Amino acid sequence: MPPLPALRLLVGTDRGLIEVGEDGPRTVSGGRDVTGLASGPDGGLWGVLDGIDVAEWADARWHVAGSVRDLRATCLLSHAGGVLVGTSEAHLLRAGDRGLEPVEGFETVRDRDTWFTPWGGPPDVRSLTAEADGSAIHVNVHVGGIVRSRDGGETWEPTIDIQADVHEVRAHPERAGLVLAAAARGLAVSDDGGGTWRHETEGLHARYCRSVAVAGSDGGTVLVSASDGPFSRRGAVYRAALADGGMTFERCRDGLPEWFGGNVDTGWLTASGDDAAVGTPEGAVFRSSDAGVTWFQAAEHLGSIRCVLLVSDG
Repeated sequence: MPPLPALRLLVGTDRGLIEVGEDGPRTVSGGRDVTGLASGPDGGLWGVLDGIDVAEWADARWHVAGSVRDLRATCLLSHAGGVLVGTSEAHLLRAGDRGLEPVEGFETVRDRDTWFTPWGGPPDVRSLTAEADGSAIHVNVHVGGIVRSRDGGETWEPTIDIQADVHEVRAHPERAGLVLAAAARGLAVSDDGGGTWRHETEGLHARYCRSVAVAGSDGGTVLVSASDGPFSRRGAVYRAALADGGMTFERCRDGLPEWFGGNVDTGWLTASGDDAAVGTPEGAVFRSSDAGVTWFQAAEHLGSIRCVLLVSDG
């Protein structure tokens, strides 16, 4: 195994929070199913525990800020405006002094009554992201497209066609207005903060995408997972240079298995600068120090992976 970068690699699993370092994995906090992780602008770490509790990690333990009742917490975002929590049945909560409170404006977004799931159940909030300059928040509903707020969450509006079937939305960490979305039609890209979208698929073996991350010291590389469908046994990770004139994806092969035994799911791809990591359906984690050109296995037998996050050591 090559020397690891300074960033900490955290993995949420059904066995707890695990840190993967040079000496292999160690359990940071066991006994809770860590279904979501997010780091904030102040360096704080937040997690979703058992789909119920939203907690901040401090002083070597979780401090619960609020609990979800009659729903399931699915994802969270820690940004300059606070902590937002997505839930089952497509609701949005904000962490505050009185626990978790509904974001009322999200309940009245246009076309909300058209959101659905292929199996007939209620849709969920699947991922959240904020633009680099704080000008907009984007919420991915499955299946309901991407909903945007430009006033801190007071009002919301739909953006992409919900039939794009988005699985993860991620704003570029440095370039305001650039938003990426892993969708069933390929990688959806917006250069104007969600006003218009295009789909990039050149080089992918199949168009069904579940996760996306931005890598590279210049933020110029996108990583995306792809497979041939929701029940695929052939998942892969691709990389491409971010370009206005179209992208061509290259399969990440060096150090990775020929195929993953399923989809690399929402939240399983993470990157910061040239450091990147991916969790697999088999419970392994692979890491790259060159923005996805080459990879090495950093850990295996971690249990069921829920989320993967690179955070500053500070």
